[in-house]
Amino acid sequence: MQTFFTSSIDVAQVTLYGFWIFFAGLIFYLRREDKREGYPLQYEGPGRRSGIGFPAMPGLKTYLLRKGHTATTPAWKNDRADAPVEPMAPWPGSPYVPTGNPMLDGVGPASWAAREDVPELTMDDIPAIVPLRADTTISIAAEDPDPRGMAVIGADGEIGGKVNEVWVDRAEMLIRYLEIEVEGAVGRHVLLPMTMARINKNRGWVLVQSVLGRQFADAPGIANPDQVTKLEEDKIVGYFGGGNLYATPARQEPLL
Repeated sequence: MQTFFTSSIDVAQVTLYGFWIFFAGLIFYLRREDKREGYPLQYEGPGRRSGIGFPAMPGLKTYLLRKGHTATTPAWKNDRADAPVEPMAPWPGSPYVPTGNPMLDGVGPASWAAREDVPELTMDDIPAIVPLRADTTISIAAEDPDPRGMAVIGADGEIGGKVNEVWVDRAEMLIRYLEIEVEGAVGRHVLLPMTMARINKNRGWVLVQSVLGRQFADAPGIANPDQVTKLEEDKIVGYFGGGNLYATPARQEPLL
């Protein structure tokens, strides 16, 4: 009986069916897990009904974070029902256009995520990103240009301010931000992402193409003069990044 049973099994076919079952289960699992972000969907049109589709959304999952607190997914704290945008046309799928100042409202390319309002920490549990005045063990290499004291020029050629300080990432050992003293606003300091600045050592200025000179005054600020939180970083980068599209009306028009 045993010989008859085993002789009738096609091992290759059983292996194939087993793989199909495993692969179908994997797809089902991954499709549920990817619904931890961005769901439920909002269908446009009358009623604004929600859609989940198949399979259903996964249950809540809680993660234990580094400092003993927890994070739970799915998380909907970034969802903004009151985003200052409106459809360009009445039909479903129409692009949205900002109704206010998109660089400050955080929409489109100026969007930011509601990250924790605490500083990024190093492995030693100290703030990773700090101004040079807060860590005297770090300095700018002699062969590199020191932007402190240089004027900051916007895309329109106007002066937006002056570099007051350099902020470094102690974990990565590189410059993250330039602290700008805003032109015409005494005591107003904002952070400019280093990736959006071009230092011209010969002319002694810092060029920023993403925003105009006057727009430095509206950049998001920081609560603590010697540290920046993850939420503040997102808003700052969103503001200057969004300027590539929203700084002038002409930038929102087609190239051709």
